[in-house]
Amino acid sequence: MKKRKSKTSDELRPEYDLRQLLQGAVRGKYAKHYHAGTNLVLLDPEVRRAFRNERAVNDALRLVIQLRRIGTGRTGTG
Repeated sequence: MKKRKSKTSDELRPEYDLRQLLQGAVRGKYAKHYHAGTNLVLLDPEVRRAFRNERAVNDALRLVIQLRRIGTGRTGTG
């Protein structure tokens, strides 16, 4: 025996009228600001397995930066 779906199961309640809630909304209003502060880098699977978390990746990259400075004799940032 099939269960009946109620007629309102897929509909929003009247108090959640999206036409009113989204009136004046701007798509992507904060997208530029978000992307300016975000630097997303996709890691290969074998690299990802080598690090426990985001902090471990950042620590390793900081070490690489320090080693690079030692190798080139640079002491400044940049």
